[in-house]
Amino acid sequence: MNPKISRYASFAFGISVMAMTACGQFVMAAETTVTTITVPSRGHTMSAKIDATGVIHLIVDTPDGPQYLRTRDNGKTFCKPIPLLDQSTRKPGLEFITWDMAVTSEGAVHVVLGNNAWKLKLPKDEWGFFYTRLLPDATAFSLLKNINHKPSEGFSLAVSDAGTVTAVWMADKLYANVSHDGGNTFSSTMEIDPMLNPCNCCTTSSVYGADGRLAIFYREETDNNRDMYLALCDQEQNRVTKTRVSTTPWKIDTCPMTYYSVVRNGNGYLTAWPTKGEIFYAKLDANGSPTDPKEIKTSGSSGMRSGVLPIATADGQTLVAWKKDNQLGWQLYDNRGRPMGIPASVASAGTGVAGVASKDGELILFK
Repeated sequence: MNPKISRYASFAFGISVMAMTACGQFVMAAETTVTTITVPSRGHTMSAKIDATGVIHLIVDTPDGPQYLRTRDNGKTFCKPIPLLDQSTRKPGLEFITWDMAVTSEGAVHVVLGNNAWKLKLPKDEWGFFYTRLLPDATAFSLLKNINHKPSEGFSLAVSDAGTVTAVWMADKLYANVSHDGGNTFSSTMEIDPMLNPCNCCTTSSVYGADGRLAIFYREETDNNRDMYLALCDQEQNRVTKTRVSTTPWKIDTCPMTYYSVVRNGNGYLTAWPTKGEIFYAKLDANGSPTDPKEIKTSGSSGMRSGVLPIATADGQTLVAWKKDNQLGWQLYDNRGRPMGIPASVASAGTGVAGVASKDGELILFK
């Protein structure tokens, strides 16, 4: 760690909740704290993940390219930034942006990047899914790898407890490339299932569930009904199911270009997404079905292709964060989906949302 690189600016927001005892008396419950931290890097925060030891891993897109930061003390200090790209990758005018990051329990960092090769009219096999990783004992990221050699978008990454790495992406349909050796090699491209009909200019979000199935959160476009679905993929049995998550209808004849997220939550999942510019969230069981109270409307609103992130706490609360017009907003909800306190926001450039629940229960958002 570099002690000279410290928490540049942070603000803690405490929310106290009244709880009723068995005797009918109200007492003050434990305070939930949401802390915002400005990262020591010139750029936009894109993704944050925490490993089993409590180390927080962060990716920031900067004018010099994507950079990696690590903090072992919840953002008080950070390691020296590590670039994701080596000099051989750099070409005049070629810019790479972060789409997603996945981290193993041991701290291996897997990152997917996209670029503006289409804008530079470079060969079309350079318009796709690019992958790099940082192993726990490594001091530099691996050489950037072109996974699919195909014009595509909606990139996401998921890493299973067994170390399987799956790259998920869209090109009119949903596709995947799978690595069974921790990202050393990937399989050839495979369509996940013909019944999945994604909204092609939105995105995907993916994570492995506790039962080992791959969960993919995506927006459908069938008949211009832009509903949110969770696809569950049993990769060993080659079986896929899909479940509608959103209930508020949104029928439009063009892609709304929205981003959204799914994260693992115990044996189930936690999702957040925009519909008609308003942000909703839902808890799902192990089979992807929403649990009561199902779809919950938040106070947040989203911009085009701006981040939305749900964060689960150990005691069942949910923090939903969003980005719009260079403002990072958030709202905390109790385990029954009721808002706790009032919404809050701070200035934060870019469209990415990055945050975690620390091992000691602190809710941290990076800006």
